[in-house]
Amino acid sequence: MGCVSSKQFKGAAEHEDPAVLAKETTFSVSEVEALYELFRKISHSIFKDGLIHKEEFQLALFRNSNKKNLFADRIFDLFDLKRNGVIDFGEFVRSLNIFHPETPLADKISFAFRLYDLRGTGYIEREELYEMVLAILNESDLLLSDEAVEQIVDQTFRQADLNSDGKIDPDEWKAFASKNPALLKNMTLPYLKDITMAFPSFVLNSGVDDEEL
Repeated sequence: MGCVSSKQFKGAAEHEDPAVLAKETTFSVSEVEALYELFRKISHSIFKDGLIHKEEFQLALFRNSNKKNLFADRIFDLFDLKRNGVIDFGEFVRSLNIFHPETPLADKISFAFRLYDLRGTGYIEREELYEMVLAILNESDLLLSDEAVEQIVDQTFRQADLNSDGKIDPDEWKAFASKNPALLKNMTLPYLKDITMAFPSFVLNSGVDDEEL
């Protein structure tokens, strides 16, 4: 699978210069160009308009554009930096940068906090944590009883809610995540360190052949 040439970027005025994106992220210019091939596949899987829609995002993750999952919705919403319902190439690269192995841990912790802060209040409340735990279990095809999920939420709040006010603030989350590194395991995708050599398995889920693009 070859990399995209700079000519393809010049022909796509809506996409940002790879050099600019490389300067703002951990990726090199060649890695940004390789990410464009991944972006191109996903963004042409359904609508073929050079933007990633939520249905295409779902299809890339689950091979099913209709599967409802709060976890996937939250990831999409955080990638959609402009809040316009689609993900352009610049947003795609900047957001994937969070998952790069060399991205600072503090950035990963902050992203994870926003992932769980469903209502954007600046705090993680019990109901939000409960909903996200259910979504993550569902995404992993794991079934636990309501009582077991409540126990997970209770244990998390006992450890993280240091001032016992019924919600977790960013500083409490940072302390909790630092002591529980497994919490951030999914915040790092090792293949991004060498994206020019290997692509994630979900590229193959797009159902789009190179010949179609």
